[in-house]
Amino acid sequence: MQERQVNRLSGWLVLPVTIAVWLLVPVIAAYAKKHGQPGFLLVLTLICNVLLGIFLSKGFFTLQPNEARVLILFGKYVGTVKKDGFHWTNPFTVIRISFVAGGAQFGSNKYRVSLRARNFQTDMLKVNDQRGNPIEIGAVVVWQVADTVKALFDVDDYEQYIKVQSETAIRHLANIYPYDQGDDNEEAELTLRGSSETINNALKSELESRLAKAGVVVAEARLTHLAYAPEIAGVMLRRQQAEAIIAARKKIVHGAVSMVEMALSELSAKEIVKLDEEHKATMVGNLLVVLCGEGQSEPVINVGTLYR
Repeated sequence: MQERQVNRLSGWLVLPVTIAVWLLVPVIAAYAKKHGQPGFLLVLTLICNVLLGIFLSKGFFTLQPNEARVLILFGKYVGTVKKDGFHWTNPFTVIRISFVAGGAQFGSNKYRVSLRARNFQTDMLKVNDQRGNPIEIGAVVVWQVADTVKALFDVDDYEQYIKVQSETAIRHLANIYPYDQGDDNEEAELTLRGSSETINNALKSELESRLAKAGVVVAEARLTHLAYAPEIAGVMLRRQQAEAIIAARKKIVHGAVSMVEMALSELSAKEIVKLDEEHKATMVGNLLVVLCGEGQSEPVINVGTLYR
């Protein structure tokens, strides 16, 4: 079933007619009272006039901007009104009579659907990432109804459908990506923590495919909460601190080796001092201790010769 947009009569055109019909009711009643016993035609006219007034009055409805009404006539889809303003339609697209145990029930069959963008924030979910680590994850989804027919008739409750499918998509996303980069990975891989934009785009695509059945489009989807579960958070924090220390040490050593190489090259090029291999090794060791050490180095001054 495809959505079909329709227009209805302006309520301002039908309102004067409705008022006139209701004004005729006391006029007819006064005329009948004045002439004594009313005739059959007069009574029939009065009844028809009241029924016509009720019929016209039930057909009015209003729409605000970014709002739609789905019209149903005796169980058949008639169309969707999306133009804002004061409208009038066939009242039988409004009144629904359903027979249940105990009698008949009357309800509205003219469904109101908001077309505005809405936010949905998922609960904090506890799932396992690709490596099996328990993590906590949450997201916010910006969505709006694009097809009113699918939203109302292809799913039972489209708002509940959005909630369930959003949580399912987030769980699936967490299962196919690791939380963080692993130690044994030489090449960079997509991770939940390090590839935020790519992960958000993947989440949006996943939601669009799942929510298309409900006539809903996803404007934006972003992770709002991402953390290790409490039972492993302390261990993973120490692991991250160790990785940070190792990375810093690598840079320090690389810089120290470069500086030692530059010092030896400068001494040799400018012939400031000639060192044999043993003294070069001693100098390299001393420089590396000074450059890589965390504390302040204490110099030892040699007042003798180079070999004593």
